Amino acid sequence: MAILSDKDLKEIIEEKNAVYCSRGPDIDYDLQLGPSSLDLRLGYEFGFLDTRKVKAIDTREMNDYGDIKRTRETTPEEGMVVHPGEFVLGSTLETLKVPDNLVARIEGRSSYARLGLIPHAAAGFVDPGFEGQITLEIQNLGNVPITIYPEDRICQVVFETMTSTAENPYGDKKDSKYMNQEGATGSRLDKEHR
Repeated sequence: MAILSDKDLKEIIEEKNAVYCSRGPDIDYDLQLGPSSLDLRLGYEFGFLDTRKVKAIDTREMNDYGDIKRTRETTPEEGMVVHPGEFVLGSTLETLKVPDNLVARIEGRSSYARLGLIPHAAAGFVDPGFEGQITLEIQNLGNVPITIYPEDRICQVVFETMTSTAENPYGDKKDSKYMNQEGATGSRLDKEHR
């Protein structure tokens, strides 16, 4: 597999609509495009769990999950405070539309990690055929609260070529439970085929 260069990234964004914004400012190549990645900006919606209302989350019985998940929208001026030890869901402002011959990887930016903020804890692999905003698993590992702001560059995406085009891209699979997700999308384990 090979990582796409800035030239190739710009080409797939413009010709294949691989990264686009439906809401908020357009992509700014001067700020966002690096030699081998594109910075993605934080979206406006955040999700968190009202943990005082639940004894435990049972991954096989997700009936109560919807009752404890809360969302909040914020502005680029207001921001969102993430307290030490706190875990919140966010999303990218940009929507990814991964071509069937590529995969994408989401990585946090080191400038945030150096503050103790992990902008993207897991699930950084994006399958070919996926389309949607990327849900970010944000955690403050530091000792002080950190305010983060929508429209700020919080993570980055890298596209890699595959050895051939996928026979069964993400959207064609039965278990494509996150296809076309928008905003801070919570777990959909209840929709998983077991």
